[in-house]
Amino acid sequence: MEANLFVQQFNALTEAAAQEVKDRAGSGTEISDFRITDDREGGSSSASGSETEEDEGRDAVHVMMLSPPKKDARSRDERWTLYLPPISSASSTSATSPASPTSSPSPEDSPLGRTLRHLNSASVPLLVSPNLLRELLDSRMFSSVFSRGFQVRSVTSASLRHRPIPQEQPAKVVNTVAKLSSAGPRQQNMAPPTAYQEDPSAGPMLRFQKFLPKLPVPTLQETADRYLKSLKPLLTERELQRTKTAVAEFIREGGEGQQLQDKLLAKAQNPKVNNWLSDWWNDAAYLAYRDPVVPYVSYFYSYKDDKKRRNPVKRAAAIATSALKFKKMVDEKTLEPEYMRGLPICMDSYKWMFNACRIPEKPADYPVKYDYESNKHFVVARKNRFYKILHEVDGIQLSTKELEAQFARVLELANAEKIPAVGALTSENRDTWTEVRKMMIETSPENKKALQLIESASFIVCLDDTSPVTLEERAHQYWHGDGQNRFFDKPLQFVINENGTAGFMGEHSMMDGTPTHRLNDYLNDQIFNERIDFAASDVRSNLPEPTPIGFELSEDIVGAIDIAQQNFRDVIGLHELKVLAYLGYGKGLIKKFKCSPDAYVQMIIQLAYYKMYGKNRPTYESAATRKFQEGRTETCRTVSEESVAWCKSMMDPDADPKTCISNFRAALKAHVGYITTASEGKGVDRHLFGLKKLLPPGAALPGIYVDPAYGYSSSWFLSTSQLSSEYFNGYGWSQVIDQGYGIAYMINESNLQFNIVSKKQGCERMQFYLTDAANDMRELMESELDTKAKL
Repeated sequence: MEANLFVQQFNALTEAAAQEVKDRAGSGTEISDFRITDDREGGSSSASGSETEEDEGRDAVHVMMLSPPKKDARSRDERWTLYLPPISSASSTSATSPASPTSSPSPEDSPLGRTLRHLNSASVPLLVSPNLLRELLDSRMFSSVFSRGFQVRSVTSASLRHRPIPQEQPAKVVNTVAKLSSAGPRQQNMAPPTAYQEDPSAGPMLRFQKFLPKLPVPTLQETADRYLKSLKPLLTERELQRTKTAVAEFIREGGEGQQLQDKLLAKAQNPKVNNWLSDWWNDAAYLAYRDPVVPYVSYFYSYKDDKKRRNPVKRAAAIATSALKFKKMVDEKTLEPEYMRGLPICMDSYKWMFNACRIPEKPADYPVKYDYESNKHFVVARKNRFYKILHEVDGIQLSTKELEAQFARVLELANAEKIPAVGALTSENRDTWTEVRKMMIETSPENKKALQLIESASFIVCLDDTSPVTLEERAHQYWHGDGQNRFFDKPLQFVINENGTAGFMGEHSMMDGTPTHRLNDYLNDQIFNERIDFAASDVRSNLPEPTPIGFELSEDIVGAIDIAQQNFRDVIGLHELKVLAYLGYGKGLIKKFKCSPDAYVQMIIQLAYYKMYGKNRPTYESAATRKFQEGRTETCRTVSEESVAWCKSMMDPDADPKTCISNFRAALKAHVGYITTASEGKGVDRHLFGLKKLLPPGAALPGIYVDPAYGYSSSWFLSTSQLSSEYFNGYGWSQVIDQGYGIAYMINESNLQFNIVSKKQGCERMQFYLTDAANDMRELMESELDTKAKL
């Protein structure tokens, strides 16, 4: 080994990396110990006499112990590790000049950025600390520095590996994690798979976008087979035979189904169409929906308590700071894309996250997106009043301390009786709200300006004067509240209560849960892990006061507000909500059973429903199709022949555990198979929906759509979905049909949580049966573990 060259490279790396880490950690950080070893030849080179533990099986290890400033009460020593490359003639040339970039200039041309680019050219494995890894993931540096394959193994163990990729082979990325932006494949000087091609001009966030595959169109036979299979456990034999006849007629050669299929294929193959489904689905499922968005379209996340910021003003400032940090990445398109099974997925819906709004109109609403450069403000709601707050002044974003001062000022300004709740109008039937909005604009030009200020805002922060405590109280507050102090057309509303509890409310029309889940997980991670600056700082004297957003309200408008509030109370009064925090076990034990956690919990829900009603009914679980351009969701039809057979065996006192376990494994396999197929764009429901949309206006419906099985099998008696975060203590939404339940669930390491909503169908009883089913399943599967342990 060329020792001098190795030390030369080590010194250059140390200097750049140490300075970068010290800059990020703050002034006063000291490097207290570091050393390198070369395990291959037994040699070592130390810059100090201290010894540190060596990782086994590595070519070369460099360890630095960092000591943050002692004045910081939260400071603690942190180990920061870099794995250096083997020195060879192939890399020796670049190793002698580590400060010289070998790729295009990074947007963050810092010492570490330059060093990383150098290491990239030398094909270097790299491991960094957890904090620095998170910073890298959040920065455009991460997108621009690496030009070869890499993967994030685990954020918690801070393992980032940059691996050299043979030029003649495409990148193979495995076990990619999406916890914090995730990393993904980067390729250069090779012919990558289509989905991995990049357009650098689109920015890091959208660099894969136009190369993502398009949503496929299943064949008629594929959909017919899956459709009939999904109906078998739901229909009598006579009903099923009638449906088979209708399906056969629909898909016959030269029949009506084939004609519609040809039209659908033509649309899908049109180069100007990114997704044959998206416009139809956004309109039919959301924008043309005339019932109130709350509670039927809105959804919520409930945050865990922030013990360091129980003051609502402080918590609001922390949330706003983190949200603005995320917004900056979205606006500038530097946010790292998300990945699913190692493949980049569609990021198009992120454009509807900030500075956007749903606008009421007949016969369908429409979304608007405002220019973020011209609308650098958010809106605060307090006691039904709205205030505009600039989040950037003189080109500088407000600090957390400055935001705190602005929120405190809003509390002072709104320290009076509540005024008529203009926001309650957004809880109305969409046709009604359309007419009232027009009346408001016609009443005064000031009303038009006021509405536009709210609709163009980056987001809304709701400072509520309530103090929910229990999980159910919080769920009600974030899901709908009292119908006031909100503007339900906005996609992002952060709710902070008087006692410091907080949560989020989202409008669903242009975004599904995964983008806002990432946003909310990110901002809580920033707060709980002290990744934003909470230190005291000067508040600029030139900050504009929060600006009241005033409306001129006629008697007719005030009357409409009163009616809206009464209608809201009536609608919410029809519903009930229960939260089940099941502490018996969670993902950890489920994995010991060698089961898919999501499929396992779906079977808990199926068994609970069977226990309660003595039968299984149509069940919806959302399957993400974001691997395709403008993809959103497909239906996973959860009820299968296998799941029904298993439920029956569980309720059969004569069934032995071995039979029940065998049936259970079959049910899990069937569920995983269907949801995988649905995620590949090969589900039943969206295809049949698309074919139906192509019928000429006024045309008679084909028999397959008139058949009662079509309507029944898509009446979701159970609407279910999972999103999990260590920072949430709840999330949920409404049921889909009046006779059904909306069951949102979280799968945590040692517990499960269910949010159960219905129109007085018996949520408390469902809560009981979910507990009972989860207990029965644990007893069943532990018997299998016990049997194996005895062998």
